[in-house]
Amino acid sequence: MESVIQVIVSGLLLGAMYAVSAVGLSLIWGALGMLNMAHGSLLTIGAYLCYSAIVQAGLPNGLGLPIAMIASGLLGLVIYFAVVHWMYRRQGFETNIILATIGLAMVFENVVLKIYGAYPVAQPFGVDRSQGFQISTVFVPWQNFVIIAVSAALMIAIALILRATRMGRAIRATAQSREAALLMGVPVGLVFAQVMALGGVVAAVSGVMISSITTLAPPMGYDPMMKAFIVCVVGGLGNVPGAFIAAFLLGLIEAIVQFGAGTRFGYPALLVLVIIALLWRPYGVFGRRVVTRV
Repeated sequence: MESVIQVIVSGLLLGAMYAVSAVGLSLIWGALGMLNMAHGSLLTIGAYLCYSAIVQAGLPNGLGLPIAMIASGLLGLVIYFAVVHWMYRRQGFETNIILATIGLAMVFENVVLKIYGAYPVAQPFGVDRSQGFQISTVFVPWQNFVIIAVSAALMIAIALILRATRMGRAIRATAQSREAALLMGVPVGLVFAQVMALGGVVAAVSGVMISSITTLAPPMGYDPMMKAFIVCVVGGLGNVPGAFIAAFLLGLIEAIVQFGAGTRFGYPALLVLVIIALLWRPYGVFGRRVVTRV
């Protein structure tokens, strides 16, 4: 029973972290048809901004996350107006934007490296890691609960934005058909900017949550971004609910593999699952087949 509890707790924690990372990536793909390779860098920058707000600026612990969210959202807008806005109308956008955002990721990583140095530091956001509660004989830190609660609150907020607001309806309309949205008077350029800002906000939350149980380092965004991409592929690129469900399923599977075979087998197991999922349903487990008439 203790083993089952440990696996479930670890699976929920991994799933919560993967869900936040993957939803931001999936939102941008769904609305813009764009694979944002700078997503991991936004995650890293958000985590470091939270660290700076608390440690260097001396602000209360609870203000670190909102400041990181606002700053990363603004950085998402900067990326849109500086790069995406000038490219999305041109032929070959899907390929060109991958190269452009890879370049941005390299620039951002080197800026972070220059400012903060290469040595890992501890993320101060959250609660005392030694404090927690018992489930049977399994100790669960309160920080794990904070991560799961923040992730759940963010998922609910995004769902409400997409379902119950004018901005959300515009985002969904643009994701379904950019041309039809334009004909109906939807300001597609504004929608793209809003999605990039929202992606930056989500990336900041993901970075702060992940770094709060690991460490802060300039290349910390690569692994979460790759796992977010795996989640998006399994859930269906652009399918936000699918990414959310896939994140928790993959988190639970990874926790089971790590417990049974060892930590080093967790990531390879996810890659094997991606291959199986793509062979079974190339458009994603929760995605929909797209038919193009020519």
